[in-house]
Amino acid sequence: MEQRLDQEVCWRALGARDARFDGRFFTAVTSTGIYCRPVCPARTPKRENVIFHPTAASAEAAGFRACLRCRPETAPEMGAWRGTSNTVSRALALIEAGALDEGDADGLAARLGVGERHLRRLFRQHLGAAPVSVAQTRRVLLAKQLIHETGLSMAEVALASGFGSVRRFNETFQALYGRAPSDLRRSKARGEARDEGGGERTEAVRIGLAYRPPYDWDAMMRALATRGAPDEAVDGGVWTRTLRTAVDGTEGSVTVRQGAAGKAAIEARIGELKALPGVLARVRRVFDLAADPEAIARDLSADAVLAAALEARPGLRPAGDWIDAGEEAPSDRLETADAALAARAERWRPWRAYGAIYWNQTEGEAQ
Repeated sequence: MEQRLDQEVCWRALGARDARFDGRFFTAVTSTGIYCRPVCPARTPKRENVIFHPTAASAEAAGFRACLRCRPETAPEMGAWRGTSNTVSRALALIEAGALDEGDADGLAARLGVGERHLRRLFRQHLGAAPVSVAQTRRVLLAKQLIHETGLSMAEVALASGFGSVRRFNETFQALYGRAPSDLRRSKARGEARDEGGGERTEAVRIGLAYRPPYDWDAMMRALATRGAPDEAVDGGVWTRTLRTAVDGTEGSVTVRQGAAGKAAIEARIGELKALPGVLARVRRVFDLAADPEAIARDLSADAVLAAALEARPGLRPAGDWIDAGEEAPSDRLETADAALAARAERWRPWRAYGAIYWNQTEGEAQ
């Protein structure tokens, strides 16, 4: 069944600037042609001029452009569709890794084992936009973030955000924003000026990836340190992954640490900038940055034991694999030889992996 936004709930959340709804919907204002996050500090528009969209891609597909003040590209990703459609989950993971930067929707659908029309219908149902629109919005928003947060040249931004050419990059920004991408950088306030080399390319690309608190960073780093994955290491609260051309399309490394509130601080040292979208997609998967803690807590709290564990240890998340096997949605993965746990975990769908973490936590405390 199609998921629809409750327009009145969205309106109340907008009026309250409720941060819990950040990334859950976007506010499109018909009188300005701009769409914003619900936490945008701008004056609340008139109700008759507002249309709420479930995703940034939906708003852009309807002809709205991203707000330069609240920067929708910095909103946490929404993972509420997980468990609703595994096909959408897999398609988004592939798109984020660049499946539509060089391929087309037919090829993406074939990789998923569905028809292209069916895939488009699922995307319209769950995300409010077609796969190609979602892919373009991801490219544009990543480019916009790189313009704001790094000193990369415009040509480098085009490569690093997945555009096939600088010409296409410039044309897309001109169509969406009515200005060249370089104008977005020039229009920044002096207090937000670049601190990464005055516009020259720096040795590393530093960017923040948003997530929804709470997030137990200590527990995540312990999990990553003890799993012994090749090419990974944790030292002093910093996770490092060595990049290989055969896997990542580039040589280099990426580090992740806790950043400002609600942000993971990423530093990528890569030889091929076009590999950046795929590297960031893998970082999001490893650190489970698209999780929805409220939905997880709401559903798992139906289990009396898990309810207590969730209250005692909020923010636990399963560490993901760098290389995605693509068999199940991230939130529903569960590898266990414990038959009793496997049976109990069936009640925890679509959050089985989270349920197992909290269950194991309570088991460990009982011993």
